[in-house]
Amino acid sequence: MLIRLAYDIQFDIPAAVAMVALLNVHPSRSRDLLEPDELQTEPRLEITHYIDSFGNRCARFVAPQGKLRLFNSTLIRDSGLLDEINLSARESAVGDLPHEMLSFLLNSRYCEVDRFSTIALELFGNVQPGWGRVQAICNWVHNKVAFNYQQARPTKTALDVFTERVGVCRDFQHLAITFCRALNIPARYATGYLGDIGVPVRLPMDFSAWFEAYLGGRWWTFDARNNQSRIGRVLMATGRDAADVAMTTSFGQADLRHFFVVTEEETATRA
Repeated sequence: MLIRLAYDIQFDIPAAVAMVALLNVHPSRSRDLLEPDELQTEPRLEITHYIDSFGNRCARFVAPQGKLRLFNSTLIRDSGLLDEINLSARESAVGDLPHEMLSFLLNSRYCEVDRFSTIALELFGNVQPGWGRVQAICNWVHNKVAFNYQQARPTKTALDVFTERVGVCRDFQHLAITFCRALNIPARYATGYLGDIGVPVRLPMDFSAWFEAYLGGRWWTFDARNNQSRIGRVLMATGRDAADVAMTTSFGQADLRHFFVVTEEETATRA
């Protein structure tokens, strides 16, 4: 399967500002790219690329005063298969986890793990550990939290979502991540492209969020918002929560004026 990925994001910049963008496909998918995946800017800017501490490809630049456009289009080959499921995947004892997994058990900006220890045990303590427990968390969040773009705000944490029972895709994932960590299951936030392939089309398109849980010695994809295996998920970045993987971070004022994302199956044949 071939999937067309594209975005067009535009800002008004009141004064020159340094920015970092995480808009590239994740390095783990670089071999699947059939066209260049390079951030384009108007005006044309000098861009420096680096890999951050989570393994994400980042673009760093200084935007001058005026209008700024960030855009790109690329083509990626995908298996066309649904997200993998492994019902027998087991949890690991904390003492057996690799050192690098420990940070995904701790509090982070949007995930107040220490506030959920008792709540998580009450809700999921009697569920068989492993894949089934993570899926039970997804089921609970999916059923208890309502999706509403109008209720989005950048400061909303997992505790806010648990209390208000409403949010957008990132809020669903933050709450599920926090439940997992409170039960000593490493969990991390993921963002990328998820087109409506094999499901009813929802417009307008947007970047998507999901999460990954560490079971059986590897990371597995879970999605508390959609709560079903999907086709064509293309990873861009992972981190402790949304604060680590913002699409753009400006170190000063940058006013968003236009936002457009495309992710859809391309039917043209290609050798």
